[in-house]
Amino acid sequence: MPGKTRLFFRRLGELGTQYYNAPYRAAIARAKRDEEDLFMLLVFAEMMGVPNPAAWSTLELQPLLMDRFHEWHTRMGMERSPLDHFRCC
Repeated sequence: MPGKTRLFFRRLGELGTQYYNAPYRAAIARAKRDEEDLFMLLVFAEMMGVPNPAAWSTLELQPLLMDRFHEWHTRMGMERSPLDHFRCC
């Protein structure tokens, strides 16, 4: 019996957490997307020759971000890659 009570309160706590966080999911997702957009801008500014103070760190991450480049530039309103030497579409 104590196990069932503990499970009930654990589940009740999970539901309460979901109920409390539900109104903020869109805002959190938007903030995360804005942060990723800024990061992508910094990474690809480096590729275009714009000085980047975090060049060494972002250079190591470029292979990981190439897959997400297409999603980023379409979200920014560009139909094709803005880089002449980099084609993803």
